Amino acid sequence: MFAKPIAGRTTAAAEGDVVVLLIGMRVNRFWAVHQWLPVMASMFRMLGELARDADRGLLGRVLLTASPRTYYVVQYWESKEKLYAYAASPDMFHHRVWGIVNRKERAGKVRGHVGLWHEAYVVPEGSYESIYFDMPPFGLAAATGVLPVESRGRRAAQRFAHRSAGMDEKAEKPVRGGSGDRGGLPRR
Repeated sequence: MFAKPIAGRTTAAAEGDVVVLLIGMRVNRFWAVHQWLPVMASMFRMLGELARDADRGLLGRVLLTASPRTYYVVQYWESKEKLYAYAASPDMFHHRVWGIVNRKERAGKVRGHVGLWHEAYVVPEGSYESIYFDMPPFGLAAATGVLPVESRGRRAAQRFAHRSAGMDEKAEKPVRGGSGDRGGLPRR
């Protein structure tokens, strides 16, 4: 949140495919606080659960708002398999919450006070690139680490062409970013 910007141009240190999950809610009736506030609290609880167990596969996330009604989280995952495993795991909070939602829906007790949505994307290596200018680690870079942009190419086409199998052994190691981390590249 208060990370210092890294001077110059950087890129995300992502290797291989990238899994991106957009998940959120829309407040359909502001006055129904008792309906939408528990949904919002549940999302924060799930994010906390995932933050405490890095082996679940969540690499990073960004909380965003699209309007006064719509709130969402951009999540970066290690793999779609880990995303599926979290969503279906009976010992995780997500499973319990969706059980409640499904029971309410079957019983006709969902009244449209709050909307829920998600979109998931598996982005193959070579189909994404990133550049950050005078930014602290953010988005994909906060999730996977930061590299000098030159390590992947000055132009977008060069960064798109990057393949992890062809990475030089002497390439600079990524610096992890994210909340609570100093982020940034080592000073020279």
